[in-house]
Amino acid sequence: METQIIGQVIMVLTLVLMVSGKTPLYLTAIIGSVTAAIAAGIPFNPPAAVDGVVGTSVRAMFNAGLHPVLVDMLGVLLFIGIMEKVGYLEIIVNKIMSIGKLLGGGAGIAGAGAVSAGVIGGLTGFTQPAITAVITGPAAIKLGVDKHKAAGMSGLAGILGNYGGFTHPTMIAVVATTGITFGMINVIGASVAMVTIVVAFILISREVKASGAAAEVSGADVQLGIKEVSSNQAFKAIAPFIVLIVGFVTGYPIIVVGIISAIVAIALSGINIAEGENAMRDGLVRITTPLLATVGFLFMGAVIVQVGLTTLISDVLGPALSVAPIQTILLVGALAGFITQSNSASIPIVLAVLYPAINYFGADPFAAAVVAAGGPAIMQYYLTGGPIAALATVIPVIPGSDLKTANKFQRLPILAALGALLLVSFIV
Repeated sequence: METQIIGQVIMVLTLVLMVSGKTPLYLTAIIGSVTAAIAAGIPFNPPAAVDGVVGTSVRAMFNAGLHPVLVDMLGVLLFIGIMEKVGYLEIIVNKIMSIGKLLGGGAGIAGAGAVSAGVIGGLTGFTQPAITAVITGPAAIKLGVDKHKAAGMSGLAGILGNYGGFTHPTMIAVVATTGITFGMINVIGASVAMVTIVVAFILISREVKASGAAAEVSGADVQLGIKEVSSNQAFKAIAPFIVLIVGFVTGYPIIVVGIISAIVAIALSGINIAEGENAMRDGLVRITTPLLATVGFLFMGAVIVQVGLTTLISDVLGPALSVAPIQTILLVGALAGFITQSNSASIPIVLAVLYPAINYFGADPFAAAVVAAGGPAIMQYYLTGGPIAALATVIPVIPGSDLKTANKFQRLPILAALGALLLVSFIV
């Protein structure tokens, strides 16, 4: 019993270090979890069987971290490799910006930039809004959008990339822990994330209209930095995505859907099949972080269970989890994102509540996954605009914009998305 308590103390200290952001996230998770397991008396190697049952071990828990979700990741990354090679991602970005300008002028362009960056980030594992903001920010300002609000709207891309995508460590950990598959969780995540961009669009559009600041720009797309995309190019670029999304929604294995979508992209682009295969393989270089995240966090989750920490958490949150387990997970995840200002740093807190909610209080795994992934993904941006790959990177590419003012503008759209997720929590 004493060894288990020591293991629990070490595990709690590990979680605190991870949340603090003062130590490397993945190394802290793995080293701290191994230390906690050993301190709690869990052996490295499987012990001798007793009555035909083999006890747990550090090695067994590590092996369990090689989750099938990694196979799904391979399918997505193979697809992205070819889409980048043939230039279809760039075509989609420019088409989205053109549509955004047509639908909403400056506000539409700023929103389109956020959507484009979010889509790319969700697929590649790195949402970098500055990539599109460098074009859409100045263009939106030319059309009457306040520079701070243009920056704030661009910075919302990370929510779409984190919550609607397939590659962020938090999404991977939640999907693997709950045993669900990619597909509907991404559809719901993208829909909720889009609430932030839609609300920001409405706020900006009203302001531009009320101020009469909208400007007409001759040369339109050329002056605004938007490359012209023909209907034929747009069809070729979007068709593989349609195949991918249909495959997700209908429940086919992601690895199969990803490969089929990649083959469609190769066929439409007309490149050599061998060259296409090489491009698909190039996409696999991004598997490193998801692999480390999946193995490390699932191992950590297994240790949390073995040292009895989930029992303590279930005792503390028991009253709330017994009445409203899904909403409790949402609240804990949102607070974790708010406090840590990092979706990744929120993982240990979210997983620590996710296990008892599902295993002890009967929370539906899919509903639990939806809110567990969404709470921190949304609220990590509320206080300062998020971690380094967010608003802070947008400010330098939109001259005159201010981080504090831009972040203040983000808060209402962020709260609107959190409200939408709360509503979804009662539906799913």
